[in-house]
Amino acid sequence: MGVMEKIKEIEAEMARTQKNKATNYHLGTLKAKLAKLRNELLIEQGGGGGGGPSEGFDVARLGDARVALIGFPSVGKSTLQCSLTGTESEAAAYEFTTLTCIPGTMHYKGSKVQVLDLPGIIEGAAHGKGRGREVIACARNADAILIVLDAGKEGLNRHREILENELETVGIRLNETPPDVTFKKKATGGVRFASTVPLTKLGPEPEKLATQIMREYRITSADLLAREDITVDQLVDVIVGNRVYKPCCYFYNKIDTITIEEVDQLARMPHSLVGSVAKKYNVGGPLEDDPLKAMIWKYLGLTRIYTKRKGQQPDLAE
Repeated sequence: MGVMEKIKEIEAEMARTQKNKATNYHLGTLKAKLAKLRNELLIEQGGGGGGGPSEGFDVARLGDARVALIGFPSVGKSTLQCSLTGTESEAAAYEFTTLTCIPGTMHYKGSKVQVLDLPGIIEGAAHGKGRGREVIACARNADAILIVLDAGKEGLNRHREILENELETVGIRLNETPPDVTFKKKATGGVRFASTVPLTKLGPEPEKLATQIMREYRITSADLLAREDITVDQLVDVIVGNRVYKPCCYFYNKIDTITIEEVDQLARMPHSLVGSVAKKYNVGGPLEDDPLKAMIWKYLGLTRIYTKRKGQQPDLAE
């Protein structure tokens, strides 16, 4: 049985299992096995292709921060990048117009933000479909992610949920903070488990569950200290250790194709902004101040610092 078949088998078993305190230990073990198999699949895909598959995606890092544009084909990523940066990227009415990573630079509040226009990804990208592996690798190295969605297609296709699941599968956690957990492997001494708060989400025996998850990764000796009430998924993330936590905002493009009621519903989604690149709604030109640039700036967490010459009064003219 191959890795993909094992993954599907575990996912099916998890779907059949009811979630309650009695099954918490079993589900935790299954999640650990699933995370391990997904890591093996990524390593297997990454090692077999040499340098060929990543050709066109190795872009030098420039500016103060980097933002990756993620989305399905033909949602307007290339046109959006042109509006943000002035970079001319091929745009057309057919899918998969962009085949490599196209960098551009957005100037905002005195900063230079590198914006990467990436090829559209499809469901199954986390397992190597299309050029999903290269696109997701770029997303892991970005400081923030901007997911671009087609407002006219979102209601029926659940593109937002699909993209979130693809990124989650490869260990990218969106708009989350790392768990307040200290985990340190040791050569000997067994497993020492402690917490400073009650652990209500790990079942009746948190230490037993943590020990079993470590065994899946052949860890027999380690110290683990939890300072917050973590879930099983967070515990697995801490033990695996290769998760990345990225701020992410969502831009619903092409709102001129839907009703005002649908626009209102999308605008109320968390971390979201609605607009239209073609109609210049909430998106201006490369040198214009607009709500989308302000949102990107906010999620990057950049701070503008003004300096003054030593011994002189600060220049407040600007």
